[in-house]
Amino acid sequence: MEYTTFGKTGLRVSKMGLGGAPLAGDFGKTDESEVQRVVHEAIDLGINFIDTAPLYGKGESERRIGRALEGGRRERVVLASKAARSDMRYDYKTIIQSVEDSLARLRTDRLDLVQLHDVNTQPYELIIEEAIPALQKLREDGKVRFLGVSTKDLDLLMRFMRTEAFDAVQFYARYMLLDHSAKDALLPLAREMNLGVMNGSVLGMGILAETPAFFIGEETLRRAAEGIAKLDFLRTRDGPGGLIEPAMRFSFTNPDIHVTLSGVATLDALRMNAALCDGRGLEPETQAKVFELFQGDSVF
Repeated sequence: MEYTTFGKTGLRVSKMGLGGAPLAGDFGKTDESEVQRVVHEAIDLGINFIDTAPLYGKGESERRIGRALEGGRRERVVLASKAARSDMRYDYKTIIQSVEDSLARLRTDRLDLVQLHDVNTQPYELIIEEAIPALQKLREDGKVRFLGVSTKDLDLLMRFMRTEAFDAVQFYARYMLLDHSAKDALLPLAREMNLGVMNGSVLGMGILAETPAFFIGEETLRRAAEGIAKLDFLRTRDGPGGLIEPAMRFSFTNPDIHVTLSGVATLDALRMNAALCDGRGLEPETQAKVFELFQGDSVF
């Protein structure tokens, strides 16, 4: 397992993080005992970053992770969650209550990182005037160590970055084989500001594993299929899953991405992905070809 420093937080984090959405059953039925084994095995493999959210299973991901971290495991991980859900209004009171509820579900008295979740769903002024002050109050009270913001809207994310209110950022499906739009502007800005960077959905909501999430629309699948057809030269094996290894290595080896989140719900998938976090990336000429093939493209 490779490690790096998570921006200006100074936290030492594994370059592979465990993503919490599949642990709630959001992408298919999951067995709680298997979830506990996945969390325990992840820690044993050296993964020390876990990211979840109230949105995932409407709190079930947090509840399951909280139970799995009992017995001293909580102190071995950097625990990140998010504030509120997109079906809520991100006012001061809601943000405070959301984090309090997350602390209870996760069975901890503090979170290492709290991120405002999918800020593209909320008015910008509301985030500035109420959500950020609420997070700052939680930090003053010792319930939160560091603050983050997340959205797949890169222009909006950079706007929030420039407020200098945050220590970390998370985007998803914006630095993967089919869409590397975070590369040219956002990642250089994050490096300049020394922010921690999390990359979610490096497999494009399952598209690059050829098991797309059930909620992805037909037009998106059509565009993705056209892109995947151009990636046959990267396949590590025939058939479904042949693009998982190059997709994971593509993200793991970018020095500006501190944590690549891997959303898995089985031990086999966890072990396979963790084995790829070994510092070996795509060959330079291969990576250059990927950049050239999909320059300016976006699947989602």
